[in-house]
Amino acid sequence: MITVSILGSGNVATHLIDAFSESPYIDLAQIYSRNLNDIQHFKNKASVTDNLSTLTPVDVTIIAISDDAIANFSNQLNSKGVVAHTSGSVAMTDLNSDLSRGIFYPLQTFSKDKSVDFKSIPICIEAENEDDLKLLKKLASIISDKVYEVNSDQRKKLHLAAVFVNNFTNHLYHIGNSICDAHNVPFEILHPLIKETAEKIGEISPKEAQTGPAKRNDIKTIEKHLAQLSNSEKEIYTVLTNSISKTYQ
Repeated sequence: MITVSILGSGNVATHLIDAFSESPYIDLAQIYSRNLNDIQHFKNKASVTDNLSTLTPVDVTIIAISDDAIANFSNQLNSKGVVAHTSGSVAMTDLNSDLSRGIFYPLQTFSKDKSVDFKSIPICIEAENEDDLKLLKKLASIISDKVYEVNSDQRKKLHLAAVFVNNFTNHLYHIGNSICDAHNVPFEILHPLIKETAEKIGEISPKEAQTGPAKRNDIKTIEKHLAQLSNSEKEIYTVLTNSISKTYQ
C-alpha cells in the first residue's frame, strides 16, 4: 500500500484523486486546497484540509497546482516522503532542495467533467535517487499501463510538442467549428475526418499522413480558401500552408 496526499484542486488534481481513490493499492490520505470549499466534495475519498501544517506523513505528496506557483509553494512543505509535481514545463529542481524531489506528469488534456481512462494515459516520472524513482514508478504503474522515465529537459520538449498536437490543434477545431456555424453547416460532419486523422498517425508517421492543397501546391484552391477568410484566419492559414509547403519541397 502506497500512501499519497494530493495538493491541489484543479483538473489534474481532480482526475488523480479519482484514479488513486479507486485503487485498493493506494491509500489516498489527504487532499489539500487553499480554498476548502473546492475539495469538500472529496470528503468521502480522503481527509480534506486547507492547512498545510495539518498534513500527515505519506510516501508520496503530489503537487498539482498552477506552474508558476509550484516553486514557492514547495518551500512551505517539510515532507519526509517523495514530493513530486505534475507540471510538464517546470523543472524538478524548481522544487525546494530540502525535499525528496520528483516528477509525476500525466501527459493528457484534462477537463473536470470529462472522465478519462487513466490506464491509457502516459505518466512521465523522474526522481533524484533510484529508490524514489522506483516508488514513483510503482505508484504510476498502479493507475497507468504507460509509464516512462523522462528527464526534465525531455519533459519540457514533450510539453512543447503537446502544445502543438493538442492545444493548437484544438484551436484549429474551434476555427473550423466557427466557419461551419457561420454558414449553418453541422460541425459533426467533420467528426469522422478528425477521428481518422488522429487514428492514422498510430499507423504511419504524421509526415506520411499529410494530405491537402498545401502539400500538393494547389495554388488555385489555396487562393479560393484565402478569399473566404477573415484577416486573422487568413494569417493562420498562410503560416500553416507555408510550413506544409516547405516540408514537402
